Amino acid sequence: MSAVRSETAPPVEDLIQIFGIAVRQLREVRGWSQEQLAERSNLNRSYVGEVERGRVIASILTAQKLARALDIDIASLLTRCDQIERQRTVRRINLAAIAC
Repeated sequence: MSAVRSETAPPVEDLIQIFGIAVRQLREVRGWSQEQLAERSNLNRSYVGEVERGRVIASILTAQKLARALDIDIASLLTRCDQIERQRTVRRINLAAIAC
């Protein structure tokens, strides 16, 4: 049985990577190191690095810990992911238009 997904939904691998990009951007805006974010979120520093690189799938609990550490709600973190995905889509469309 294959999974059904929306025409507009990015592949799971993209979602994992986008989540990591969002976490990294929000951390960097605050001027924090991965170690500082790890301490504030009660996570291992190497695990935070793996999340940021899109190497692991963060659980909902991990997403909540990261959001709280970043002093935002989880909805704002997920909204940031959506913004990144939209930017990537626009970039792909622009590149496709240039290639034509």
